[in-house]
Amino acid sequence: MRAFRTAALMLSLCLAAACTPRVIAPGPVVQEPMQTADHLQMADGAILPLRVWRPAGNPRAVILALHGFNDYSRAFKAPAGYFAERGLLTYAYDQRSFGDAPETGIWPGTDGLVADLRTAAGLIQRRHPDLPLILLGESMGAAVVMAALARDALPEAAGIVLVAPAIWSRDVMPAWQRTALNIAAHSIPAMQFTGSGFGKVPSDNIAMLRKLSRDEKVIKWTRVDAIYGLVNLMDAAYDAAPGLHGNILILFGENEDILPETALRQFQLRLPAGRCGLRLATYKSGFHMLLRDLDAETVLKDVVAWAGDARAELPSESEKSPISYAVAQRGQPGQEGDGAMALHAVNCASPQRHARP
Repeated sequence: MRAFRTAALMLSLCLAAACTPRVIAPGPVVQEPMQTADHLQMADGAILPLRVWRPAGNPRAVILALHGFNDYSRAFKAPAGYFAERGLLTYAYDQRSFGDAPETGIWPGTDGLVADLRTAAGLIQRRHPDLPLILLGESMGAAVVMAALARDALPEAAGIVLVAPAIWSRDVMPAWQRTALNIAAHSIPAMQFTGSGFGKVPSDNIAMLRKLSRDEKVIKWTRVDAIYGLVNLMDAAYDAAPGLHGNILILFGENEDILPETALRQFQLRLPAGRCGLRLATYKSGFHMLLRDLDAETVLKDVVAWAGDARAELPSESEKSPISYAVAQRGQPGQEGDGAMALHAVNCASPQRHARP
């Protein structure tokens, strides 16, 4: 009873003080952004740790990879090693508020994440002006890429890879969930929760998941206002779906257990019909963490093949029903179960650089 009264008192005081979600956005401009061997320094002076995986010979393309929520750049160690063996140079940085970046655990705002991506892409493109630039985002990282595309906030890229993009928007949440999140974010914003106990399975790679659980740089307890901020970002990514076009490869696992089925279905239905270059693949053995699953090599082979030629058949032959079903629902050519044919009908006749909406 005493604990209940204490919690009630704290909640009352918080409501009286008009608690609001905390956001630590980038500060004012104090310098020119710069890239070093092991970090990116933003215009406000913030230092974002940078990891690089280089091929033995001359690279044929450069990938800028963005990690998911509560993760950090080391997430790409295995995928980037695979890419390096096949001639692809990969950069990944700790996004603001994650890993060893500043203000760990405090949400930096969608604007801040997008601004950092714009700066990072510009710096890396300046470092490698003769190499095609590929932006690869995983989960939250993919949502950041999509939000940036919608704002016309990126330099031209040769291609975009969206791996299990975080698109669980309020538009597809039940009303009680939206209401509960809003109340919590404005009454107990600093309260922290862990994802354990919900029975969700992000990957079938149990050894990898155990390592993540022991990694001190992976955030285990998440503030309510950070979840609120993530949903704001997912709203932006969901809203960006109808405007996606250009050489974009979207990847999902059929065992996806983090994003609700309703969100996945509605997102796919929002993808534009007849947009040149947009492709989607789903993997029978895939989970949310496609690039680190036990069958990750199947996905990685597809990414490498697509990076070499955006018109190429994917080695896995995993392009199928979800996008063709969305096209069929709009009365466009293609039938459910004939995904490859429907996708080829909207692919570019010749490779193009990404054209932003």
